[in-house]
Amino acid sequence: MRRVPIRVRVAGAFALAMAVVLAATGWFLYARLGSHLATALDNNLRLRAQDLAALVREPGVPLAASSGGPLVETGESYAQLLGPDGRIVDATPPLGETPLLDDDELSAALSDPIFVDHGPIPGLDEPSRLLAVPVTTGGEPLVLVVGATREDRAEALAGLRNVLVVAGPIALVLATLAGYVLAGLSLGPVESMRRRASEISAETPGERLPVPETGDEVESLGQTLNEMLARLEAAIDRERDFVADAGHELRTPLALLRAELELALRHATAPEELREAIRVSVEEVDRLTQLAEDLLLIARVDRERLPLQVELLEPAELLGSVARRFEWRAQEAGRPLSTRDSSGLRVEGDRLRLEQALGNLVDNALRHGDGAVHLSATAAGGAVELHVTDQGSGFPAEFLPRVFERFARPDQARSRGGSGLGLSIVRVIAEAHGGSAHVVNLDDGGADAWVVLPGPQPAA
Repeated sequence: MRRVPIRVRVAGAFALAMAVVLAATGWFLYARLGSHLATALDNNLRLRAQDLAALVREPGVPLAASSGGPLVETGESYAQLLGPDGRIVDATPPLGETPLLDDDELSAALSDPIFVDHGPIPGLDEPSRLLAVPVTTGGEPLVLVVGATREDRAEALAGLRNVLVVAGPIALVLATLAGYVLAGLSLGPVESMRRRASEISAETPGERLPVPETGDEVESLGQTLNEMLARLEAAIDRERDFVADAGHELRTPLALLRAELELALRHATAPEELREAIRVSVEEVDRLTQLAEDLLLIARVDRERLPLQVELLEPAELLGSVARRFEWRAQEAGRPLSTRDSSGLRVEGDRLRLEQALGNLVDNALRHGDGAVHLSATAAGGAVELHVTDQGSGFPAEFLPRVFERFARPDQARSRGGSGLGLSIVRVIAEAHGGSAHVVNLDDGGADAWVVLPGPQPAA
């Protein structure tokens, strides 16, 4: 079942809210008007009772004399004078001989004024409201009853009710239409962004959603979506560059491996030539294996955080282990490889990953640097720094800002092997430990590359 459009839901909610408001307002106005009319009627009865009481105290003046005047309006109001026994002493026409009060009401009115709601009376087929007040005429206690029909109040309330019944639905329809139109105007920019979003794909880079300058949540939504598109576009560009660079890096050793094998197959005749071809092929296979492992590591980091087996380590052991692994290679190259005393420090980390990071730094120093290579660990600013320094020419100044980028290599280093992933993996491992990686050129020649790990702990 298709969902109801937002603008219809907004208009429906607006209509429901307006219906409640209009109903509550109508009921309030109706109740207030009825209360005001009832109060006005009671006040009018009090004034008439005062005037007629003064009139009946005058000897020889009948109530009929006031009929048709401002005190007793023919067809709308009336008056009756009752004795304490319920007999009718005087009355305005057309009341006749029927008392307006029963015995209980008459007994109560002899002491205090009372209001009584009465049904239709003789000659006036309309509901009435009575005010009975005690009066004394010629020394005799009497009760003066002043009444008026409630037709005027009923007509006023009926008129208001008719207006509300007619005007309320019209106002509700107009308010609903206004809500529908306003919802459409408010959602117009959203619909425009939706149409543009349906046209954006990986084949249309640089496309962005139209953002209305409304200064409200819609503008914020558009800006946020455009920022998301920019991040996605940057991620797609990085993935494309990664795939292209990886393909390029894989193609070179594969081509060399193929060439060596073909050369051995076609031209090698002596065992020494075959062994040399196999040795070169093994080197290229090792390079492919290392490159594949590096690519898998980076792909895992892109998907999720690098898993670590954290334990308490001594930097001296890490540096010694890495130095022993590269000792034979440094001896073949005639490059001194040494570690400086770093006892007294401990750090929490993954031994294999930290050795991998330090190994990449040493490999980079042996491959691209010159002179002696030194490994050391120091405590600085609440952290442990693992340094690898060499005495070569250092990094080109223009290459330093991107030294940790994937597949980044200076031009002169491309002929020396390597995939351009070693330093990138160093940064990945350092950041997985909550630290960072840095490289600088030394003033007296060479480079210093180090990993910063948080939280040094003095050894016991």
